[in-house]
This record gives sequence, structure tokens and C-alpha cells, in this order.
Amino acid sequence: MKAAHSGAGIMKRVVAGVIEKDGKLLVCQRTKHQTMPLKWEFPGGKIETGEQPRDALRRELEEELGIQARIGDEIARLQHAYPNGATVELRFYIVREYEGEIENRIFRDLQWSAPGDLPSYDFLEADASLVKDLAAGRLI
Repeated sequence: MKAAHSGAGIMKRVVAGVIEKDGKLLVCQRTKHQTMPLKWEFPGGKIETGEQPRDALRRELEEELGIQARIGDEIARLQHAYPNGATVELRFYIVREYEGEIENRIFRDLQWSAPGDLPSYDFLEADASLVKDLAAGRLI
């Protein structure tokens, strides 16, 4: 595990998968030991240097959920500045096909949620506008 370093002025590039199955979306809850503990998010992670966004997401979904995902279209790209000065660029991709059974390898909890129910979860700040759009039936 590499130490997370977030300094002001550094843009952290992150990819996340909006995994859809039978009209529901997979949401994941962080453990109490992670930064922003117990917040809900879409699975994914940091893009490593020299890595393509889709490759990064494929790798992260395998590490976190044990699946080989087929990464679909990018459905949203947004930037978020946290109060500590760290800025993150998030790219969200739809994932409708994958091999393997989803297993919870790192999260406190996993839930399949109807898009309209997403606002009832305490999501990461950075995901707020995406959650609103998904709940309103936009994007996918």
C-alpha cells in the first residue's frame, strides 16, 4: 500500500465504475480506517502514472471486487476541490458486463441501489453531482 500524498496544487486523477445490473447500481461503503470514513462511493481508484483510465479502472475493480470488468462509456467527468486544498478529477465509466462474482475485498459494505435511492446514502462530496444526475435518470 502506497501512502496517499495529497498536496495543494496536485490534481489527483481518479476513475470509478458505475456498475449496473438489473437496473440497480453497486455502491460501496468505506471502512472507518480509510480517509473520509464510512462514506459511500462508486468503486475505483487512482490512475497510476502512465496508465490509461480504463486500464486503471479494470485493475481497481479486480483488486477491490474480484471481477474482470468490461469498461463501457465515460458517463461523467468532474473536478472537486476538498477543503484541505486537494483537487481530484473523477472520471466515471458505466460497467454493464463483467466476469466473476462480485466479492467485497476492501469495503465495509456493498449495496445494490436503485438509482432513485442513491441520495439516501451518505456519498463522498466529490460524487454529489453525479449521484443527483443518476437519481434523476440522467446519464445512463
